[in-house]
Parts: sequence; structure tokens; C-alpha cells
Amino acid sequence: MISAVRHTGLVVADLERALHFWCQVLGFKVVKQMDEEGPHLDAMMGLQDVRVTTVKLAAPDGNLVELLRFHSHPDQPRWSGAPYSTGFTHIALTVNDLDALIFTLAKEGVTFPAPPQYSPDGCVKVIYATGPEGILLELVEVRK
Repeated sequence: MISAVRHTGLVVADLERALHFWCQVLGFKVVKQMDEEGPHLDAMMGLQDVRVTTVKLAAPDGNLVELLRFHSHPDQPRWSGAPYSTGFTHIALTVNDLDALIFTLAKEGVTFPAPPQYSPDGCVKVIYATGPEGILLELVEVRK
């Protein structure tokens, strides 16, 4: 039934800050940016007078994250920020050099609940990171 995951959508309050983080810090590339509105969008979302800027970002492997900045509707956070929250909790990213990325992220104000951990089989080194707007990232370095 499903042929692919198209993208993961992430609503942000500060689009410029989010673009800096996802592009300059993490290395995603903007592939499409649009200001969207209209009856089709209102009907799809079950809302009225939707105005939203969407930005599709591509990871080096081509997977997409879509940032959405709503201009018409105020932010209504539902997620508690805990890794055990019901619903989507985090985005996992494979990285080449976890230690270097941790250093870069720390300079950007990203926080980490614990130092990097190794899987029981030693195949991956992993850390959780809390980025802008409380977004939880799981950063994974596959060890050879």
C-alpha cells in the first residue's frame, strides 16, 4: 500500500532560526519553499484562512523534512518534549562524526541529557539532543 515515506512535517515558530539550524548546522539543503493558502489547503486541514510557508529540506540521502511556519494560526504545542510522549517524539539522523557534531551543536545552544552511549553490540554510538523549539533529535554514528 505504501511506496515511500514522502517527508516528515515539523511546525516551527521561528522559520529563520529553524532554517539556520537544519541547513547551516545539520547540512540539509532547501529544495522548495512556498507560501501556501487557498480553499484546497483549508479543506485538507479542516481550518479557515490558512496561510503557511512551507520549506522542504533534503538530507544528503534525499530524505525530506518539511518545515511549516503558520502565519494564520497561533502555535499550539501539544507535545511535552519527553521521549515517552504519545505521538512523534524525535527524528533520528545518521551522522559521520558524532563527536564533531556534538561540539558544533553545543555552540548552537543544543542540549544533551547524557553523554553519547554505545549500543550493547558496540555497532552504534548514539545521543539524544534537544534543539531549537524543543525538537528532539537522535544522532547515530554507525561504527565500522
